[in-house]
Amino acid sequence: MNSNNSTSTSYLSFKLGKEIFAANVGSTLKILQLSDITKVPSAPSNMKGVINHHGNVLPVVDLNQTLGLPKSEYTKSTCIIILSIGQDENAYQIGSIVDEVLSVESITDEQITDPPSLGSKNSLDHISGVYKKGNTFIMILNIDNIFAEINLEK
Repeated sequence: MNSNNSTSTSYLSFKLGKEIFAANVGSTLKILQLSDITKVPSAPSNMKGVINHHGNVLPVVDLNQTLGLPKSEYTKSTCIIILSIGQDENAYQIGSIVDEVLSVESITDEQITDPPSLGSKNSLDHISGVYKKGNTFIMILNIDNIFAEINLEK
């Protein structure tokens, strides 16, 4: 196997319902057990509330709802992934509820295929690629695009 020209990137894989997704480890700051979340009145339906994270108020969203997937029941495997969204002075942190964290996958660029095309009206901007592991497809998420539309101004 010649991998001299191949660069690999680490991705954190996790389950949302029965599907497996992954996010670049560079966007992942921490994984927390699901804890008490304080509800915020008049918040968007996918925003579950806020948590105290090292003295900072951190918004928490349900990634299933954010992606339009069926809502899952929270279990002992449910956790919050703390993500860094955006770049430089525009960067912010958000907690994202996932059903279960699986593993860190080291994936080369050559192993990632483009997401399927669904026509211009059904854009998949939130998926940056697809990785096939055995008989399973792992959707690689573009975290910045997913949360670009969420307005969490203070």
